[in-house]
Amino acid sequence: MTSTPGPDGPFPLILGLDTFGDVPFDDTGRPVNHAQTIRFLIEQGILADQVGIDFFGIGEHHTDDYPLSAGDVVLAGIATRTERIRLGSAVTVLSSDDPVRVFQRYSTLDAISGGRAEVILGRGSSIDSFPLFGYELGDYEVLFEEKTALFAQLLRGGPVTWSGTTRAPLRDQDVVPHLETGTLPAWIGVGGSPQSVIRAARLGFNLMLAIIGGPPARFQPFSALYRQALDQLEQPQLPIGVHSPGHVAPTDAEAVEEFWPRYLEVIKHVSKTRGFAVPTRAMFEQEIGPDGGLYVGSPETVAQKIASNLVALDATRFEMKFGMGGLSQSSVLRNIELYGTQVVPRVRELLADR
Repeated sequence: MTSTPGPDGPFPLILGLDTFGDVPFDDTGRPVNHAQTIRFLIEQGILADQVGIDFFGIGEHHTDDYPLSAGDVVLAGIATRTERIRLGSAVTVLSSDDPVRVFQRYSTLDAISGGRAEVILGRGSSIDSFPLFGYELGDYEVLFEEKTALFAQLLRGGPVTWSGTTRAPLRDQDVVPHLETGTLPAWIGVGGSPQSVIRAARLGFNLMLAIIGGPPARFQPFSALYRQALDQLEQPQLPIGVHSPGHVAPTDAEAVEEFWPRYLEVIKHVSKTRGFAVPTRAMFEQEIGPDGGLYVGSPETVAQKIASNLVALDATRFEMKFGMGGLSQSSVLRNIELYGTQVVPRVRELLADR
């Protein structure tokens, strides 16, 4: 992998893909079932490996539109049929899970994949898992604070002693399986909370900026805050990543034609529970422009935007959230192929002298 300078030395330039397991449509324009959606995901992960993409992530959701409640199981399936691509969550909703079980699942994935597992932890932007597993939204902050602190201890290895209010205490507890390589790359996904940035620095997690809309430049203060916090805490500098939605097609016009109708329908649907503003076409055009948060266009258009924002945000990792409910599997696979064969090498070229 190309090495791109970070503030204290080189961090690898990582160019990956994330998916929420959006239900695709078949050739008749009807949604496929959940089982086929999951099988399609395995095809996507295999192709991502074949075309040279660095990372393939699956986000946790528990709804009819995103039936990916056990992404680690799907990642294990992909691991058995791939050789080099890194695999992980994007994100795991740690607030409504048990840190010990999350660690055990991803250390198992690490064993299956030969040391290629990673985990990105989140508080829960999508909160469907809270009522499903019996957690109160009123405990939103304390759940994540305590559970990330425990997960940080688990990553260090060795017997764990921990106590808190959200689960039973651990006293000199050995947690298995042990990591063969001794480490599991772990990130905290941040969508707009300075407190989360500080938490990531304090606990020694890498920082993933989850930018789903608006000017990416507004996240630059978070990058600066993270760097400053690591310095003040006398922690080594750590990598920063960016996660944003996008879609690649041979031309800008084709990418917009495929993506815009599906994006509009999905935002309309989730706005009922998430409070998102339903975009107009003018708003969408702004988002896919140079200063917007969507990476939609030809390989050159998307590569230029990725490279520009990596520099602006002091980041060395980009993960494009691909797929949108209603896109066909053939369209999604073409997106993956173009991203791996054209976008990734072009971004490396653009950043070669950084």
